[in-house]
Amino acid sequence: MAKRELPKHVYRQRNGIYFQRRGWPSRKFESEFGTASFWKEYADILATKDQPKVIAHRSFVALIKSYRASPRYRNLKPRTGLDYDKHLDFFASIMGDRNPAKMQRKDVIRLRDANAEKAYFANYSLRVLRVLMEHCVDLGWRDNNPARGVPELRTEKREREPWPRQLLDAYREACPLGTRQRLVMELCVCTGQRIGDVLNMRWSDIQDGGFCVKQSKTKKELWVPILPELEAALKAASRHSVFIATNERGTNRWSYRGASAAVRAVREQIGALDYDIHSWRYNAACELVEAGCGDDLVASITGQSPAMVLHYTKKVRQKVRAIEAQRMRTEQKQNV
Repeated sequence: MAKRELPKHVYRQRNGIYFQRRGWPSRKFESEFGTASFWKEYADILATKDQPKVIAHRSFVALIKSYRASPRYRNLKPRTGLDYDKHLDFFASIMGDRNPAKMQRKDVIRLRDANAEKAYFANYSLRVLRVLMEHCVDLGWRDNNPARGVPELRTEKREREPWPRQLLDAYREACPLGTRQRLVMELCVCTGQRIGDVLNMRWSDIQDGGFCVKQSKTKKELWVPILPELEAALKAASRHSVFIATNERGTNRWSYRGASAAVRAVREQIGALDYDIHSWRYNAACELVEAGCGDDLVASITGQSPAMVLHYTKKVRQKVRAIEAQRMRTEQKQNV
């Protein structure tokens, strides 16, 4: 495609077509050249008033600021955004004034390997850096993404498991009724929902003796009956907010970061660091299987797909089936 075929201020680069005009920010076109949507994009750019200032100094601080203002970042789920922020702040602290256009693949690998003793952190940093450098490409600051294709560190993945009964009892003993830590645990275990959905629960969601839940991840709508353990925790809870799990002042929703930190303190106290908040969702699914519920009944509470029900309950399912198999084996011998 020759330059003369393109409209004014539009240029073809190796990774796409860009609007580039002195004093204006560089913009990558999402639509294919010549289509109606392309011309609409072009017209919208020209019609935009109060164009933001061009970032004169190309640095990681400037890149991160630009990324946080982009739809790519704004469209992240709140929990993911919090996770990204930790790594973006980390990049800003160690590479703040450096020019991201000069980063090479070897630099990405060096950064990854520098955190090899914290493999999860190193791998998550690599994922966030990959996204950040893609934004750098979209700005027209560079032609390629040096983080693309860099492999993550190999780790021995430990499968998440439900909390053992003795640790759940220890948690309840450490967090009596009326504490926020106890309330959030009972909400998670008794309803089988993700922590994000639990923290979004409102008093108005309680209808006909159960919780009306719309899962943020799957958009599934569920009605989950309230168990006696949860009913006791709800009766002891403060009602100064529309939200059930609230912050320290009791006036607003408890943040994920705040809830996670509070629960972790209890986990450290009772020796349960191998089991996290999400493991409580495993407890709900496994308790249902142990009670004799089929996959459809488990899914009616957790909202999971058949495959995820199997994944969450495979160990306890094997144990339940093994007990049944040995019982049948013993009975068969007695009847011989």
